[in-house]
This record gives sequence, C-alpha cells and structure tokens, in this order.
Amino acid sequence: MALSDADVQKQIKHMMAFIEQEANEKAEEIDAKAEEEFNIEKGRLVQTQRLKIMEYYEKKEKQIEQQKKIQMSNLMNQARLKVLKARDDLISDLLAEAKQRLAKVVKDGARYQTLLDGLVLQGFYQLLEPRLNVRCRKQDLSMVKAAVQKSIPIYKAATKKDIDVHIDQQTFLPEDIAGGVEIYNSDGKIKVSNTLESRLDLIAQQMMPEIRGALFGANANRKFLD
Repeated sequence: MALSDADVQKQIKHMMAFIEQEANEKAEEIDAKAEEEFNIEKGRLVQTQRLKIMEYYEKKEKQIEQQKKIQMSNLMNQARLKVLKARDDLISDLLAEAKQRLAKVVKDGARYQTLLDGLVLQGFYQLLEPRLNVRCRKQDLSMVKAAVQKSIPIYKAATKKDIDVHIDQQTFLPEDIAGGVEIYNSDGKIKVSNTLESRLDLIAQQMMPEIRGALFGANANRKFLD
C-alpha cells in the first residue's frame, strides 16, 4: 500500500526530528567533552604555573637567606676587625707610654750604668767579632766608655778571645731616644741594636701572648699554648 504524501511528509519530519535530536545530543556530548578537557588543561596549566611560582619564590627565598648570611658574616667580620684594631691601638698606646717611661730609667745614673754594662756585654756576645764599633748618644759617652772597659775583661775571660772595641765619637745616636747602644762588626754590615726602645720592642714581641691575655683574657680560639 503506497504511502500518501501526508504520510511521507510525516515520516520525513520524524526522521528530521530524530536526526536533530541526535545532532543536539552529539553536540552536547562534544561540549561536555570539550568543557572537561578545558577544565583538565586549565587545571594542568594552573598547577604548572603554581609550581613555577612556588619554585620562583623558593629560589628567591634561598637567595635572600644567602644574602642575609653573607651580610651577617660581613658585619661580624667588620666588628671583629674593629675589636682587633681597638686592641692593637690599646697595645700600641701602652708601648708608647712604656717608651716614655724609659726616660725615668736613664735619670737614675747608677741603674742606667748597670743597664748599659749589660747591654754592651750582651752585644759583644751576640757578635763574637774580634773588632767592634759602639755607637751611643753623645750624652752617654762617658758611661758607655765605662761599660766597654768593664765588659772587655769579662768577655775575654768567658770566650778566651781578644777583642778590640772602638767607640764612635763622630756619629752619635739621636738624642731623642731613651738610651742604650748600637754595636757593629768591623765593616758595619752586622748590627746589634741594644737601644732601650729596641729592647722594649723585643720584650713586647716575646711577651705579646701574655700581654694580650692580661689585657683581654684568654683567647678561646687558641688551642695550643707555648
């Protein structure tokens, strides 16, 4: 039985409605899938950027922490250097004051003569040369002559050697030093400086650990003691 035109139109409309419904459902499915993939990709990008931001700020935090450590270390070093300089300045001031007080030793004639005797004889022993030249302050000339005359027989008896000592009366030591002598070998290439200042410097150098300990206490970083 043949379909009428009305039936054909009805069938066509039904098929079109079915196709449209299928298309709409497919479109919704595609939209849903696209939305899901979009949300997944968005989440992935957000997470990636979040990790990058976290990594960036962690790196920045480490850099800042490192800079703080460096700055703190520099400040501590600067403070330590200032303390060391202050200590050195104090020791220098004390040595300068000690050198000024040497003048009191010279004012005591008997005490200074005994000191010169020892300085001259010590210079003889240090050089152990057959001919020596002695230089002193002009105002000490007579006392140095006496010290040389006293020291020669003591030196000869101790060393079993002769010695010829010349006292320089042309070139004297500066008058502004505290006192003492300088002794040279015959050609002047070897010198023993036994001025009061040089002896004070030598003693200060030898006793520096004790001086620092007395002034500033024991050094906590020092593991071995002489």
